[in-house]
Order: sequence, then structure tokens, then C-alpha cells
Amino acid sequence: MAKQGKFLVFEKPKSPLQSVSSTIPNLEEGEILVKINYATLCGSDLHTYCGLRQEPCPTILGHEIVGTIMETNSNSVLTDASGQELKEGDVITWTVFASDPETASYNAETPQKNENLYKYGHRQITDRDSFHGGLASHIILRPHTSIRILPKEVPAPIAATINCAIATSAGAIRLAGTIKGKKILISGMGLLGLVCVAMCKEAGASEIIVTDIDDKRLALAKKFGATETLNSRETTLDELAIVKIGNGIDRFIDMSGSPDAMEAGIAQLGINGVAVFIGAVFKQRKLEIDAEQMIRRILTIKGLHNYNYEDFSTAVDFIVQNFEKYPFLELVEKEFSLDEVNEAFDYAVINKPIRVGINMDIK
Repeated sequence: MAKQGKFLVFEKPKSPLQSVSSTIPNLEEGEILVKINYATLCGSDLHTYCGLRQEPCPTILGHEIVGTIMETNSNSVLTDASGQELKEGDVITWTVFASDPETASYNAETPQKNENLYKYGHRQITDRDSFHGGLASHIILRPHTSIRILPKEVPAPIAATINCAIATSAGAIRLAGTIKGKKILISGMGLLGLVCVAMCKEAGASEIIVTDIDDKRLALAKKFGATETLNSRETTLDELAIVKIGNGIDRFIDMSGSPDAMEAGIAQLGINGVAVFIGAVFKQRKLEIDAEQMIRRILTIKGLHNYNYEDFSTAVDFIVQNFEKYPFLELVEKEFSLDEVNEAFDYAVINKPIRVGINMDIK
């Protein structure tokens, strides 16, 4: 008997998503059918919903997901990224993309930028291609998706965020280079920034200074390991530049996307300082950077969009080891059922929580 599922269809900005019941397609070779346990609304989902970014429509939004394997289809044993055999009943997380290594443009360092990338939560629904987003009862994972089996004790609201925010934060730390003993500045205390604070703490940073415009988020940052917090709405750029300690900041990571924050962070970097930009994923004014100071202080500026397979596994390991050490559960501020997705979007847009959860077990 054919399996039935449902998904929420996004057609255009600021319009209600429509629930659609549909037969789940038969699996092709190497595909995996997953029952979705939990999803969270990422900032990019909200940007699409509000019309700040465009996706091919109709589509199924949602890519921060955790689920349970229902069925696999393969002529050989399927394994996760750590080599464990994938079986029905396993709770798993996976990369937000499937990247074919046989593609001519494939680069192991940046598989997320491959041609013909299959990206969950960002695809158009067609007769032949559906169940590919998180706001659904099920999802079909395609070949070349990196997967990790999770311990069942990791709470679903935390597990759902691994394959986007936490993996991207892991990528930021990788690009920043050595963290142990370094003075770190992080701007933007959304989920990415808070995770980055905890990762720097675990990596042995000597100081972690954070900036944001929200005092509640700055207070949260303390719980994740920040040693000093600054409200950038109350501090001028000149004053912010004076707070640099000793010979300056060693590593600056921007999760805010604010040009002012990025310029202020670069101004605080000391000799051999490294800046990593993550947050500027939408069009805005161009940065003003002093090229002479870049040269004289031997600065490096890097950008990261999404993450690679190594970052994903690093993120999984980090959460498995630290999910009880930091208050990750506080970051999902309200839960809704799948049938309440429209209410969830409205709540997220109005209240701007760190995350809103979609719990598939709520009826």
C-alpha cells in the first residue's frame, strides 16, 4: 500500500502556506525516506516568507530538520559519515545539500558550491520532485547527502539546528584558524553567534567579546561563554574601536550582516588578525575598508556561505559532546504543530525569537 504524507506549500511572500496531502513517491536507488520529527524556522525561511529573498515556487520551506529513518532503497549497505550502517529507526541529521562528487565543478573544500546542487528546503515542487523540505511529515534524502546518526538522548529542538546554524558556525571557526589562547570578537548574537561563542569557549579562547543591539541576547551570550558584552546601539564606532585589548583582537567573526559592525570589527583587529564574514547574505551598502591598514597589519578577510561536509560532522560532534553544557534548549522559544505553521511564521516575524520549533508530535 502506498505511503501517504503531507507538506506545507509556499506560493508567494506574506501568504498563508497551504497543506497538501500526497502519496510519497517510491524510492529510487540510494534514497532514504525519513519521518520528520522536528523542524525549526531558520532566518532564511523568514526572509523568503517576507519576500526578502526568492525561491523557485511552489516550494516546501524548512531545512533545519531532524528525523527517523523509515525506509532505505539501495543495492548496497548505506552508511553515515562516521561509517555506521544506516537502519530503519535511526534518528539522523543530514546536510542541507546533496553534492555529486562526479560533477566537473566539484571541490571537496566547497561542495556546497557545486553545480546542480540538490538543496533541501529550497526546491520547486514538481510532479517528479516533492517531499524535499522540512515543513512536511516526511522527506526523501537523495544520494550524496552526508548523514550522521544521532544519540536518541539529544533533544529534537537542538538536533534540528545542527545541519544549518551549528554547521555554519563550525565552518566559521575552521576559517578563523587557531582559537586557543586568542582574543575573539563576535558580532550578532542570533543562533549562529551564540553557537560560535560556545565553540570558541570550548576551543580555549582567552577572551570572547560579543556585540549585539539586544540586551536579552547579550545576556544569553554570557551563558554560552562570552567574557564581555557590548550593546552596539549604545556604543559609537569610535568607542567600540577603543575597547580593543593589548595589540588588538586576533579573530573577528561577523554573524550580524551589519556593515557598521563589520567595519568596526576590522578596525579592532591586531597584527595577523583574521575576519570571517557570515551574516551578510543580502544586498546592502558596500563596506569601507582601509587598504593601507589591511596591508600594514597583515589582515585576512574571509567569507563563508553554508558549510562543507567536514564542518557538518564537526557540528554533530560538538552538539553530542556539549548539548547539556550550554542552554541550547532555551533558544527554541516557542513550539507549534505542523498544522500551525502559519501561526509559527507570524509569531517569528513579530517576536523575532532565536528560533521557533515545529514539533511533528504535537497534534
